[in-house]
Amino acid sequence: MSETEKIEKEADHHPYRRPVDAATLILVDRSASTPKVLVGKRHDNVVFMPGKFVFPGGRVDRTDNRVPVAAPIPKALEQNLLKGSPKITPSRARSLAIAAIREACEETGLCLGRTCNNTSPDLTGAWKPFSEAGLLPDPSGLFLIARAITPPGRVRRFDTRFFTADASSIAHRVEGVIHADAELVELVWVEIGSKPLADLHAMTKNVLAELEKRLATGPLSHDAPVPFFHFYGGKMHKDVLGA
Repeated sequence: MSETEKIEKEADHHPYRRPVDAATLILVDRSASTPKVLVGKRHDNVVFMPGKFVFPGGRVDRTDNRVPVAAPIPKALEQNLLKGSPKITPSRARSLAIAAIREACEETGLCLGRTCNNTSPDLTGAWKPFSEAGLLPDPSGLFLIARAITPPGRVRRFDTRFFTADASSIAHRVEGVIHADAELVELVWVEIGSKPLADLHAMTKNVLAELEKRLATGPLSHDAPVPFFHFYGGKMHKDVLGA
């Protein structure tokens, strides 16, 4: 069975739901000859992809755009996020990048931030770990790898932007986030191409393949084409954003 057929086979006949904006962060460790990526195993009782290995991520919160940051998102990253349809605003593009950092910290305890000597961060809620560590979130090292929309007919639908960042961007670790009752019950750094990645959801594997191709060419760049995976006519299509 092809990857597309697997994705289509999983679809249920739920009423039409408009996909909600979401962001995923793929952390990459390139300190060895073979890059490693961080994956987490989802709890068996969650609704979306139970028991699957996934990259940390989730939906955008309405407050994400109002969080102070250590540095703005790169202009080239903003331009990539603005490509495609439906059109979004620069503030929404910023929200997507910030959401990827927030979700990674919430689900893994790994915080991408930077110390700001002239600022005393007073962040609350999901951002409290940053404040406690004297950090502000830092989206300046993010790259957009792909965009994918969950096919129609699912109980949950997301319009997800997949970002990547180097593991060296991790500035703080929160203990106790991963445990038996958490959304992610296990975290693993695994080499690209290794066995744990074979159990990834079909769409996640598509995105990982795109990242692998990008990593093989050298340093990441905002100039590389960004694929867009979406469904119409009952089939998956892969386009390039802005093409």
